[in-house]
Amino acid sequence: MKTFVVGDVHGRCAQLQNLLEMLPHDESVDMLVFLGDLIDRGPDAPGCVTFVLGLTQDNPEHVVCLRGNHEQMLLDFIEGRSTIWITPVTGGERTFEQYTGQPLLANSEQKIDRLRSMIAEKIPFQHLEFMRQTPFFYEDDYAIYVHAGLEKGKHPRDASPQSLLWMRDMEFYKNYTGKPCLFGHTPTPFLPLRGRLGRHGIYISKSAIGLDTGYNHISPLSCLSLPDFTLFQAFADGRKETHQITSFMPAEIKAMQKKAGWAEG
Repeated sequence: MKTFVVGDVHGRCAQLQNLLEMLPHDESVDMLVFLGDLIDRGPDAPGCVTFVLGLTQDNPEHVVCLRGNHEQMLLDFIEGRSTIWITPVTGGERTFEQYTGQPLLANSEQKIDRLRSMIAEKIPFQHLEFMRQTPFFYEDDYAIYVHAGLEKGKHPRDASPQSLLWMRDMEFYKNYTGKPCLFGHTPTPFLPLRGRLGRHGIYISKSAIGLDTGYNHISPLSCLSLPDFTLFQAFADGRKETHQITSFMPAEIKAMQKKAGWAEG
């Protein structure tokens, strides 16, 4: 059995479909894990949600989609807890326009209330229910999977949702040595250089493995296979690349691979 782990998608539906077509994936035994942030920034957030929702419905025992902070921001906006989702930095205006067909223009409290009503009315009910039911973490024999990271000394079941969705902790990135943990949220170009050398855009340092390889016109969408550490990448221009990650592998990762009975070659 393998586990295929997909980093932050951010509305890149065509790129996601190209990526999944690359995978030597046995749907009857292998796991497919999405680390969250299906929406915002990209050209087709509704398409991403529809596509991944369909995968989870068709194969619920073998497909898991975690909640990302962008899904949480959208839910918080709809439910009246926060307005951060409609600030320009989040890319939420693109998701708003894709669902409603209208530009996001917020210049008063009254207007914000109207925007909240519009998005709540236009998002399909099944999309909202899917987002509300997404878990904050997943775990299997190989690793722990979260959107953002782990609180020091805590299993994710004992951590706050806030930390699992939002944390950016240099101590975790550099020095985490527990069960391997795969995360997204922070684009890997912003992570310590040492963990990025020779990694084809992903981040590996001790037991911390970052898969958010960024969002711009040259950024790949990345999927890592465990326990073999094969990296699959799809680019916006249609290019596809596959890499076997073997160099400078931390002892913690080698121990996981040995326990799983996997050996290079």
